[in-house]
Amino acid sequence: MAAAPQPERADTEPYAAGGGRSSGLARLTVRGSYPVVILLGIGIYTTLGSLGVPAVVGSYMAVLVGAGLVTVHEVALPYRIQWRPHGSDLRADVAFMVAVQVVLPLLLSLAAVTAFAGWLREGDLTLGGLWPHTWPVALQAVLMMAVADFFRYWMHRAFHGSAFMWRWHAVHHSPHRLYWLNVGRFHPGEKAVQFCVDALPFVLVGVGSEVLAAYFVFYALNGFYQHSNCDVRLGWLNYLISGPELHRWHHSELPAESDHNFGNNLIIWDVLFGTRYLPADAAVGRLGLLNREYPTGFVAQMRTPLIRGLDKRAVEAATSS
Repeated sequence: MAAAPQPERADTEPYAAGGGRSSGLARLTVRGSYPVVILLGIGIYTTLGSLGVPAVVGSYMAVLVGAGLVTVHEVALPYRIQWRPHGSDLRADVAFMVAVQVVLPLLLSLAAVTAFAGWLREGDLTLGGLWPHTWPVALQAVLMMAVADFFRYWMHRAFHGSAFMWRWHAVHHSPHRLYWLNVGRFHPGEKAVQFCVDALPFVLVGVGSEVLAAYFVFYALNGFYQHSNCDVRLGWLNYLISGPELHRWHHSELPAESDHNFGNNLIIWDVLFGTRYLPADAAVGRLGLLNREYPTGFVAQMRTPLIRGLDKRAVEAATSS
């Protein structure tokens, strides 16, 4: 049987025009920007907290500073020039970020807390004893990250393994290029499932607002980098963090490559269960779905999971993406 044709990989070379990476500052940025921005974000959040700024406000300020720095990195040292977004991409991704990543979680949190708090109170039940509330905030945030990522790992694998669930997750895999803003591209149906897995349990056991906010700072900043078009080299952190070098392969058009690296923040569960994938001296090829004409607009993607087989159709676009 003849081998299946492979997608064209003419756009796989990272940006090296003008020898920009040869400078010391460029090399330092490639190696150090990720840990510096993460630590800076945590430092801003911690400092503002010590000054009496509410945890939610401090976390959002830290995340906004981080988003600005990631944007500067993308512009100055992109991993791939071809991944720079078009205006239509940006408009859709802003809509996803606001509606699905900001408004929807707030509504879900309010509804969940209201419903479950009453249920627990009426039943004279408490779940607070299940969480180590006396631990330092940093340790609680690390524990939350490890536990949440365990559940997210298996949920993520389920979304790839089930044809029905994949139709909803295909929205997230539809972009043909990666840049930090499209980290928020999830269908609201999938986002609601995510909330039930990696947020609701911690709300119910009474995890403090300071811990939730600290977790959010890392979750957001790592997510920005994970999806970014930043040229980075994380070295040994690629065995701990689910960063951009790993996550690019997860967005490959080829299922043999994309069915790996399921970790949300951490890659440790992929290492443990054998799904980590980072080939040496190789660059990921085309990103996205087999259907190169899969709709990408915000309103259109509210309907695409309802169209069976749309994500699997091998349709080539009339022009290169």
